[in-house]
Amino acid sequence: MGGVDHRKGPRRRGDELNQAIFTAALEELVEVGYQRLTMERVAERARTSKASLYRRWAGRPELMMDAVIHAFPTVGELPDTGELRADLFAALRTMADALNSPLGQAVRSVLAEVAIDQKAMLRHRERFVERRNQLMLDLVRRAAARGQVRPGALTPRVAAVGPALMRDHFLTHGGPITDEVVAEIVDEVLVPLLRA
Repeated sequence: MGGVDHRKGPRRRGDELNQAIFTAALEELVEVGYQRLTMERVAERARTSKASLYRRWAGRPELMMDAVIHAFPTVGELPDTGELRADLFAALRTMADALNSPLGQAVRSVLAEVAIDQKAMLRHRERFVERRNQLMLDLVRRAAARGQVRPGALTPRVAAVGPALMRDHFLTHGGPITDEVVAEIVDEVLVPLLRA
């Protein structure tokens, strides 16, 4: 990839620039893998400067953590099937698809890289884990409004169970995470835990 003068063309800022950087980071991840991914190559691909990246992120783990977070859906992007089991399956299937993709490689590599840095691990927990758990809590609230979830289940700890089981399977067994695994988590654990 030749050097691109990012100063040519319209100047991007804010969300537009962040989107370009996240897209570039994920494309670079697919092309070269996490270990060979560099801030310089991401900047070139995004047609911006390395300084723009380093103003936003301390380094590769922080950038990739945000790129992964950005790639995960919000509850509004998940299907609302009107049925608790189908909603849970769709949410966990979406997470499994992400973990089965190059994003999963990034998640595994970032976790390994930040495990030795307590501050980075705390940031990871605050940003990624809490956002993932909030997605599940929002989904459970939606089902509770339909009368399908017991009121006592509307807690962050209960909402964390499904994603935690997915993460455990991903880290201990690798991929791919199959529909059978997702269905077991939904049917054997989540539906009995949540159902009204």
